[in-house]
Amino acid sequence: MWIEVTQLFINGLLLGSILALGAVGATMIFGVLRFAHFAHGDLMTMGAYFALLVVVSLNLPVMVALPVAMLMTAGLAVGIDQVVYRRIRRVQPVILLISSFATALILRAVVQMIWGSSNQVYATGIQMPWRIGPLAIKPDHILIFCAAAVLVIAVHLFLSRTRMGKAMRAMSDNMNLALITGIPADRVIMWTWAIGGALAAAAGVFLGMDTRLHPVMGWTLLLPVFAATIVGGIGRPYGAIFGGLLIGCAMELSTLIIPGAYKPAVAFAIMILTLIFRPQGIIKGAL
Repeated sequence: MWIEVTQLFINGLLLGSILALGAVGATMIFGVLRFAHFAHGDLMTMGAYFALLVVVSLNLPVMVALPVAMLMTAGLAVGIDQVVYRRIRRVQPVILLISSFATALILRAVVQMIWGSSNQVYATGIQMPWRIGPLAIKPDHILIFCAAAVLVIAVHLFLSRTRMGKAMRAMSDNMNLALITGIPADRVIMWTWAIGGALAAAAGVFLGMDTRLHPVMGWTLLLPVFAATIVGGIGRPYGAIFGGLLIGCAMELSTLIIPGAYKPAVAFAIMILTLIFRPQGIIKGAL
């Protein structure tokens, strides 16, 4: 029994790492712009397919294609903000919410038009897992976890050590006060979208490495990403990291008692319980 629990816990940490990257991007966007970006899951999908484009066209390993996909998705996120959201940023939040949902549908349609609706993979063949006693760990899983840790550390250093990161934290705490002190709001918003898009791309690529690529891969992961954001505390990147790991482990360990098809319901249940008993989230503070 303990072997199965340990194996599921390892799988949960892997899923949690992917969710944490998506949740950090989503919570940063909410912290600065104050709206839930429903197209965030489809940005993850676009990032995964951008990496596939590099892998197929240049015959490069997926980890080499990852930085390119992150840059492309960051540019796409900034472009979407400039074309769509910037024009309606000061309207009622429900308009932004509906616009982000429409953006998600458009991005998904673009993926289906360019790459088709069938499943695709970065590399064919079966990857033999490494054996640590009775436990099995794929080499790709080690790569995913290590790369996710590096990205999380990079985000921490950016927020805590750079002038732009401190400006983002100031806008998250009190936007009006930050604007009075001369913080360049437009530049901060652009950086927020770029970082959120890059992290979403990384989450999408890692998800594609772990499973397969399909046009709704990001959309199906959107609920667990939002659950991680809410559990950790909306607008709090460090809370999103903890929330992602918690949700990932809970989803995997739940298969001990319920069928695997119901794993997303576990994320939904945890999110609802958090909203009822601790709506501010587990982690206090802001960016």
